[in-house]
Amino acid sequence: MAYDVSIIGLYILDVLGRPISKIPEGGNVEFIDEIRLTVAGTAGGTVVDTAKLGLNSLAVGAVGDDEKADWVLMTLERHGVDVSAMQRLAGIPTSATILNVRPNGDRPALHVRGASDHFDVPSSMYDQVFDAPIIHLGGTGLLKRLDGKQSEILLAEAKRRGRTVTFDLIATDQNTIRIVRPLLPYIDYFMPSIEEARDLADKQTADDCADAMLNAGAKACVFTLGPDGAYFAASDGTRKTSPAYDIEVTDTTGCGDAFDAGFITALHHNMDLDTALRFAQASAALVASGLGSDAGIVSFDDTRNAMESLPVKNV
Repeated sequence: MAYDVSIIGLYILDVLGRPISKIPEGGNVEFIDEIRLTVAGTAGGTVVDTAKLGLNSLAVGAVGDDEKADWVLMTLERHGVDVSAMQRLAGIPTSATILNVRPNGDRPALHVRGASDHFDVPSSMYDQVFDAPIIHLGGTGLLKRLDGKQSEILLAEAKRRGRTVTFDLIATDQNTIRIVRPLLPYIDYFMPSIEEARDLADKQTADDCADAMLNAGAKACVFTLGPDGAYFAASDGTRKTSPAYDIEVTDTTGCGDAFDAGFITALHHNMDLDTALRFAQASAALVASGLGSDAGIVSFDDTRNAMESLPVKNV
C-alpha cells in the first residue's frame, strides 16, 4: 500500500500563548513567555505526530484559500506528511483556534469553524484515501458536512476494503451520540476521552461507558483518563487500565491526538496491548511537556525511550 495510515477529518491552525492568567482590560498589554503556531485538530494533530513517529501518513481534510492555509500545508509537508489529498476550498477561511493556555495547562479556546465544516470525501478519492491499512477519522462533531450519513458511508467503505478503523471526536454533548451510534459497527478502536465517553453514553464509569459503546457495535474502546492513565475494553471481554506517567504538564493541547497517534503507531508495529497503551501514553506525555499539539514528540525511538524511562504514577 502507498501509506501506513490515512488521517481523515479536522485540520486546524492553532495560535497558542502561555501562560495566560487573565485577559488585559481595555487596550492594555500583558507580557507572556511564549506564542506558537501549530497544525492541530483531531486529524491535523494526529497526522503530524504519526509522521514524526515514522509512519508514511496521508492527510485528508480541507483548508481555505487564505494565508492560514498556506502555513498549514507548508508545515504538514515540512513534517513529511503527504498533502495531496488535502482540499483547498475557495472563499472559505481555514479552521483556526486561539488558545489561551493557563498556568495549570487548561486552555479556553476561541474557534472559527471554517473549511472543516465544508469538507467531504468524494468517492473519486476513495482509492487514494483507503490506500493504507489503518484509517483514522478524527473530528466528528465539528465536521458539519461529513458528520452523519456521509461518515457512515465512508467508514463502511473502509471496512468493505478490509481496513482497520480508528476513531476520535470533539466538542461532544449528549446529542452527539446520534451522530456516533451509526458509526460504531464500523469502528475497530473507539478512542475518546473519558469525559467525551460520559457525554455519549450518559454513564459515569469507564466500564459502563465502554459497555454502552461495545453493545452498540464498536470492537474496542480506548479511553484517555487524563491524570488517571488509560483504559481499554474489547468486545471479547478484555479490560485493562494503564497508569499515567508522572510528568510536569505545560499544556494539554493535542494530548488526545498524540495518544491516538501513538496507538496507531503501536498497531502499525504490532505491539502487544500493554506496550501499545504505554507507547500511546508516552506520546501524549511528551506533547504535554511543551506548548501545542506538535510539542515533545521527536521520533519513534525517542518516544520508545520515553516510554521506558519516564516515571509512572503510583496507583
